[in-house]
Amino acid sequence: MTAGVYETTQKDGTPSFRASFTYKGKHISLGSFPTKEGAHRAYLTAELLLRSPEGALLSLDDYASAGRPLSYEKWVILINLRDNGFYIKTPIYLYQRYFVYHYNEETHLKFDVDDLFYYSNHKIMKRGGHLFVSDYGMQVTLQSRYGIRAHAVEGRDYRFINGDSTDFRYGNLEILHRYVGVTSECKKGKTVYLAKIHVNGDIIIGRYSTEEEAAVAYNRAADYLNRHGVHKNYPRNYIEGKSDREYEELYQNVCISSKLKMSVKSPVSSGS
Repeated sequence: MTAGVYETTQKDGTPSFRASFTYKGKHISLGSFPTKEGAHRAYLTAELLLRSPEGALLSLDDYASAGRPLSYEKWVILINLRDNGFYIKTPIYLYQRYFVYHYNEETHLKFDVDDLFYYSNHKIMKRGGHLFVSDYGMQVTLQSRYGIRAHAVEGRDYRFINGDSTDFRYGNLEILHRYVGVTSECKKGKTVYLAKIHVNGDIIIGRYSTEEEAAVAYNRAADYLNRHGVHKNYPRNYIEGKSDREYEELYQNVCISSKLKMSVKSPVSSGS
């Protein structure tokens, strides 16, 4: 029997070979391989990285030159275990005040240590160009975890202060516009919030003294358009920190422009 290698069978009957390794009492699966030789090579690589002086000289950047003997994810996990003494089941490498999640050889994402528990237990995946994690069966984008709304535009609605869009440390993220349809502008030295909504073109809903008022005005405008035959799935703004009663009071008192009302043909209903 080859050390660290166990033969298994796939559902279709094809033989497969699993490699595993024990380090300081921790049993570590190294993955499944189509050949016994490949599985054994993965085992020898783990042995090299964790127990050999020569392996201590290998870094995260040496993966390709080492011949990719096991998955890049396992390579990161083993080197982090060797250097930092912590086994983490996702491809994380720890630094003093932050950590890097190695999504693949090219994409390395920085996070604050406050997020370590979360990303130690949530695997980052990619679909349609968006990075996400699966949380309670739902796809949660990385941006949404940091208060960046869906369809927000980098540079307009949020920005990475140091220009690095892979750096999700809290001090590097600045939310410029929290709500759909709301932007800020300066009028005579005073900040006001402009609410706009798209029908055939952008229509100004109004200008408001607070960002929350503008966000609620957008919601009211979207409701008005939907009631009057505009069949578009407008996203709605969620106003954090307001009770249902406070939200309803603001909703009823906020004004929307007559131009918006004129943009639809059906008559204005009472209470709108």
